[in-house]
Amino acid sequence: MQDFGQLDAKGDPEFMTSLARGLAVLRCFADSERPMTIAQAARLTGLSRPAVKRCLHTLVRLGYAVQDGTLYALRPKVLALGFAYLSSSSLAMRAQPLLDQLRDDLHESCSLGVIEEDEVYYVARAEVSRIMSIALRVGSRLPLYCTSMGRVMLAGLDRPTQQAYLRRTDLTARTDRTVTEPSALLEILDHVAQEGYAIMDQELERGLRSVAVPVIVDGRVIAAVNIGTQADRVSMADLHSRYLPALRRVARDLAALRP
Repeated sequence: MQDFGQLDAKGDPEFMTSLARGLAVLRCFADSERPMTIAQAARLTGLSRPAVKRCLHTLVRLGYAVQDGTLYALRPKVLALGFAYLSSSSLAMRAQPLLDQLRDDLHESCSLGVIEEDEVYYVARAEVSRIMSIALRVGSRLPLYCTSMGRVMLAGLDRPTQQAYLRRTDLTARTDRTVTEPSALLEILDHVAQEGYAIMDQELERGLRSVAVPVIVDGRVIAAVNIGTQADRVSMADLHSRYLPALRRVARDLAALRP
């Protein structure tokens, strides 16, 4: 079962449980590239099958989902919900042309992410080609502890906040290189904060390297930008010498554009 946030709030008369459940059902489709059954959605959300069935029926009636026998899938109309955020987010809008230029200059995929519910949330992306088994796109979510953007944003937090995050997070080893020991991660975050960047060498996925820098406004880390590439094509030295300076320029330009 995935964590879709608070689904009920006893003692809070203003909390709408039915809306929370509907949003949980919507979110359970985010990491699935295939249609799902009611049973699968119930297992992912932790809701009962009757509750999931009512949510999906409502989404179908409203045009946000489609039913094919026992399978359900989202319809394009649901994109309007995400685009409403993007169209109102000056950060994502200002970042996109900078990311596009960075991609064209280096011929690598690059992204802008923010922290959202203990994860890296992708709010802008310029892609060259798919380099991961994970299909990254605007709206994708990845862990903070084993991604370059996640680490530079965690490094911008105070120690108690970092420690609280590590205590409540399932620090799963995504590869045999993933650092999962909390004390080791805290040392890494100290180093990232001192150096101003994070480089990941196949900790999220075998064959993937990435480098990220923070976007800092008024002394506060508000986001991160990164470049992801294939380990067999780009060396660690190249990440330092070519990609890191370019990323730092983009981060400075983006910070300067903030109203």
